[in-house]
Amino acid sequence: MANLQEPRPDVSRPVNRVVSLRDVAKEAKVSAATVSMVLNGNPRISRATATRIQRLVERMGYQPNRLAQSLSSKHTHVIAVMLPALRHAFADAYFGEIISGICDKAGKMGYKVMLEQAKPEFVKDKQHVRLYERRFVDGVLCLGTNDRHRWLGDFAAAGCPAMLVDNAVDEFKVDSVVCDYASGAEQVMNYLIQLGHRRIGLITAGQDIKMARRVRKAYETQLHNLGVDCNDTCIVDGKFTEEGGAAAASKLLDAHPDMTAIFAGNDKMAIGAMHEAVRRGLRVPADLSVVGFDDLRHAAFINPTLTTIHLPLYEVGSSAMERLVERIHGRPEPVKEVLPTHLIVRQSTAMAKTTTAAPGQN
Repeated sequence: MANLQEPRPDVSRPVNRVVSLRDVAKEAKVSAATVSMVLNGNPRISRATATRIQRLVERMGYQPNRLAQSLSSKHTHVIAVMLPALRHAFADAYFGEIISGICDKAGKMGYKVMLEQAKPEFVKDKQHVRLYERRFVDGVLCLGTNDRHRWLGDFAAAGCPAMLVDNAVDEFKVDSVVCDYASGAEQVMNYLIQLGHRRIGLITAGQDIKMARRVRKAYETQLHNLGVDCNDTCIVDGKFTEEGGAAAASKLLDAHPDMTAIFAGNDKMAIGAMHEAVRRGLRVPADLSVVGFDDLRHAAFINPTLTTIHLPLYEVGSSAMERLVERIHGRPEPVKEVLPTHLIVRQSTAMAKTTTAAPGQN
C-alpha cells in the first residue's frame, strides 16, 4: 500500500530561502545535470527517474529561470500550437480536449505553450516557421490540418520540429499522432450490422482530411462486403457542425425514407441528425438509430444519450507533446503513432425496425 502521509518539510532549509537546482539534485541524490535534463525533457532520462524528480521539484517549490535557460542554451522551452483559421476554434470542444492534453503534458515537462491560428496571411508570410527561426519556440504542434495546407511542407525545409495532431498528410515529412479512425468506423459498422441495419447513411465532412477518408472507406467496405448498394445519395457532407448534420440528415432521409440508421463523422453532426429526425416525427432509436464519432463530454447528457466512438483526444495531445520534445532533443526515428479507439454504446441505437416492402420496392 502506498504511503498516503504528506512528506515532512525539510526543516534544515530556511523558510524564505530560494530553492536552487542543486538543492533538488541533493534531495534526489542525483547530479545537477540530471535534474537539468529532466526539466528540459531529455528523453535519455528514464520515465521513473523523471517522474520522481518532477514530483520533488513541485514539492520543494523550485522555480527554474526560463529566461536564463533560453539564453544559455539552444532551447526556449516554448511550443507553438497551430489551430486552423476557423471561427470559434478556441471554443471548440474537440480542439479543447486535445489542447488540454498538450498543456498538461507541457507543464509536467517544463514547457510553455503558445497558441496561434494558421490564418492565410500568417502562413503566407511564413510566420509559422519564423516562430522557430527567431527562437520564439522549439517546435510546432499542428491541429486541424488537411491536404490543402501546403505550408506544412515548410517545416521540414526549415529544419523545424513539427508534429501533426490527430491527422496525417502523406505528402509532407511531418510526424503525426492520431486516433485509429479506421478501426473506430469498422466498430460502428459492425455494431449497426449486428443490430440488423442495412440501410445506413453516412454524414461525413472534410474529404481533404485523411482521417475522414478512412472513416468513409470503412463504411463503404463494410456495406460492399454485405452486398449492399452504396451510392453517392447515401453519403452527405455535414460540414462538421450541428446545422450541417441536420441538413445532411434531411437529404439522406428525403433520398432514402426507409433508412434505419445514420452514422455521423463527429458528435456535432450526429446531434444535428437527431434534431432533424425528431423534427420529422421520427423516434430515436425506435425509428432511426444514430451514431456519432468523438465521445465529447456532452454526448452522455443529451436525450437520448449518444452512441459514439471514443477518441482518446486528451491522450493524443499529451503524446504528441511528448513525442515533439523527443524530436527536439534529437530523436531520429519518424513518429507515426496511432492510439486505439472504442465504441461507447448508449441510448441512440437499437435493433433495426423491420418493415414490409411495398410491391416493386427494393
